[in-house]
Amino acid sequence: MGFGRLDVTREQLRFLIEASELENVKILVVPFGLGDYPASGQSISYVSGPVPELDTVILDSDHGCTFLDAAAQVSCYRSILDRMESCALTPRKSRDFIRRVAKET
Repeated sequence: MGFGRLDVTREQLRFLIEASELENVKILVVPFGLGDYPASGQSISYVSGPVPELDTVILDSDHGCTFLDAAAQVSCYRSILDRMESCALTPRKSRDFIRRVAKET
């Protein structure tokens, strides 16, 4: 971790650990050594709820956010995120990974 203060980084990691223990939060870690994986280098937020037609994808870039809500676009990004999730550690292993990183920081 080459930027930011270590105490801030540790606190952020502790927050992620606490959040990952909430019933409505799922944090998955893609290991550093995996290399390329679907959508690497792109910030994607997938917002969903009880009405699938309202699902929205938010792409974040240096130029601002782009909101996508067309069914074909949402379906495409849902597929990308499903493939990405298949590369990630389980929620429990992800939490353990974050704990290890926090201890090493």
